[in-house]
Amino acid sequence: MILCELATSAAGSGHRFDDERHWAASLALRFANRKGTTRLVQARHQGPLRVQRPFYPEGSTEACHVYVLHPPGGLVSGDALTIRAHIERDAHALLTTPAANKLYKADSQGVAWSQHTELNVDDGGTLEWLPQETIAFDGSKGSQRTHIALHGSARCLGWEIMALGRPASELPYVSGRIEQHFRLTLDGKPLWLERQPLDPAHPRFIGRWGQGGATVQATLWAVGLEDAAAAIDELREALPDNPRWAVTVRHGVLLFRYLGNSRNEAWALCEQAWHLLRPRWIEREAHTPRIWFT
Repeated sequence: MILCELATSAAGSGHRFDDERHWAASLALRFANRKGTTRLVQARHQGPLRVQRPFYPEGSTEACHVYVLHPPGGLVSGDALTIRAHIERDAHALLTTPAANKLYKADSQGVAWSQHTELNVDDGGTLEWLPQETIAFDGSKGSQRTHIALHGSARCLGWEIMALGRPASELPYVSGRIEQHFRLTLDGKPLWLERQPLDPAHPRFIGRWGQGGATVQATLWAVGLEDAAAAIDELREALPDNPRWAVTVRHGVLLFRYLGNSRNEAWALCEQAWHLLRPRWIEREAHTPRIWFT
């Protein structure tokens, strides 16, 4: 009787604890150029998603640095996160996070979580999307969708880093399923579309033609380089020579990939690549967000 009353009360209040639970959180940001300075002109949120105040460590007329905060620190069954950012003409925003994003093990009913990121950059706008890594716990189930819509001469550089399991705790990723979808478009036309399931039960997870048993993967992309071939040559010359990373360009998108077993190595390579690419990309030296040092 008590359990029935609790369930009825929870459903009536919008919170459920059965296999139909859905706890949503959203964040919508808009950046605009105001007299030569990029301003955060809109920050709407629902649930536990916030931003700290904008920072201008490179100067008031340079990139607006913003930290996206998710106080719970990770996603559990039923969570549904939506992050949207719109960069207007001649605005420049750098978005990052203060810590790793954690994808926790699904509950006993196997309820999935979801995370949707939508980034829109107008003609003449510039976006740097540099979140810290995502760590998937064993048994995690959910979907990640990232859509970046560029327009005209918009520029975008970003990365996504995924670590599967917790090797240091001897807790590998041996169950669960994560669906990843990535879509990058220019004026509505696709430049790069990608979908992959991260499923330890699937042959591609350990096959040499797929994941190959690797526990860490990373992708860095850059749109707006004037000479992508020269940038690739610089990366190949400057970065450590090993078989765990590769770089190429397709349809005007520079793609830097890592597939290995070290989160630290993946992060270091992506950060170094960013430092090398940024002067070529926007004629500005990379300015490391101070939150990465805390």
